[in-house]
Order: sequence, then C-alpha cells, then structure tokens
Amino acid sequence: MTSYNISMHTYTLVSLLGLLITSTVAFTSNKLLANGAKRHSPIKDLTILANDVSSSTDTLGKPICIYKQITIQPSGMNECEQPRQAVSVEDLTPSIKSFLASSNMHNGVIHVISRHTTTAITINERESRLAADVEKFFLGICPPDERSSSDNKVTGVRYLHNDIDKRPDGEEEAQRCRENGWDIDNAEILEKWRDQEPINAHAHLISMMLGSSEAIPVVDGEMVIGQWQSILMVDLDGPRTRTVGVQLMGYE
Repeated sequence: MTSYNISMHTYTLVSLLGLLITSTVAFTSNKLLANGAKRHSPIKDLTILANDVSSSTDTLGKPICIYKQITIQPSGMNECEQPRQAVSVEDLTPSIKSFLASSNMHNGVIHVISRHTTTAITINERESRLAADVEKFFLGICPPDERSSSDNKVTGVRYLHNDIDKRPDGEEEAQRCRENGWDIDNAEILEKWRDQEPINAHAHLISMMLGSSEAIPVVDGEMVIGQWQSILMVDLDGPRTRTVGVQLMGYE
C-alpha cells in the first residue's frame, strides 16, 4: 500500500511539473509574440541553436590535454632517512606556470593532484610564518602518536592505524600490499614492510581535511588566481621525495 501511494504521489508530482513547464513556455511564447516576435518551428529553433554553438566552438584553438609529473626533492634530505612526520609547505606555482607557458594553452583548466596519502594540495599564501602557523594549527587538531618519530609527538595519543604489528588487517589489505610489490606471505618480507611503515596516522587525517587536489581556470594564457595566492603542496610526513600530477585541458 505504501509503495502504491508513493508511486501515485510521484506520478502526480511529475504531472504537475510537466504542466508547469508547458504553461511557462506557452506564456513566454505568447508574450514574445504579443511584442512582435516571429513564430518559429521547434525544429528551426534547434537548428539555429546548433549553428550558434558550432560557430562559437570555431573560435577556439586546437584542443590540448597534457600531463606532467612534478617531483619535489627536499633540500638536504638523506634518501635513507626515515620520515619523521615533519611538516613543510612547497610552492608549486613557478613549476606550473612554466608548464603552462610551454604548453601554449590559451584557455582551459589546470588540474593538480597529490600522489600521496600524507600530502595535500591547497591554494593560499606562501609565507614562512604562515606555514609555521599551519603546522601548529593542524598538529593541535591531530597530534602525532606517542610512538611517532615526530618532534611534536604527544604522550597518551595513539591511533589504530599505527598498530603496525596488527597490519595488514584482513585479506583485502594484504592483497593491496602484494599489488604494491610486498610479498607479505613471506615472514621476512612482512617484517621488512612493517619496519618501513611510518607512525603517521595523524598525517593521513590532516591530508583528508586539506584535500588532495585543486582545479585552476586558465583565461588568455594566465592562471586565474589572486595576487597573493599560490598553489601549495603541504607535506605532512617528510622529509622525503614527493610527486604531484598536473594535467592541462583546454585549447591553444
């Protein structure tokens, strides 16, 4: 009975909506005709609209879709160094501007995405003291685990993700490890995988809050960003080499 009532209500609502649209179109058409507009057939009107769209696309240049990976290597970093959950802010703007200039894209969109689960992409001011404020603010919300190698670890703080001895948790996670090159069915390799895993749950959580991507419009060959805005990568689990994906989509 409930299903029947819902169906009847839905049918009635759709009918009323259709009637409203029909009435609105008729009223608008009559008003235009009363003001001296000429009556056109629907087919002719659609043909005119299609021609207008076609003529507008003719003014655009050659389509462009280009991808580039930007690598960020922290200065003074030792490749053998274990990440210690250091927070840093890297300005991607110069690299992206250079990529845009070399592409000859005149109008379109730039998509920027982090390729890591403990980094974030955001647009804001690149200023060293603000970067320090960012670190203090987010570590206040998600303090590092007391088992972390971070200089800011907090006694009594523990996250489930950091119980490395209990991971991988289930066959699905185990399969993901295998797909990423770790033969964890081998006890020795499983131990090596656990040894290299950072105690970094807080970095994952902060990354989720900041977001992993941004889209920047391009008009007349220039990125549409404010005077003090920069495209920033926030590393929440450094120092280590990071990569960012950048894709340009638009027209010359």
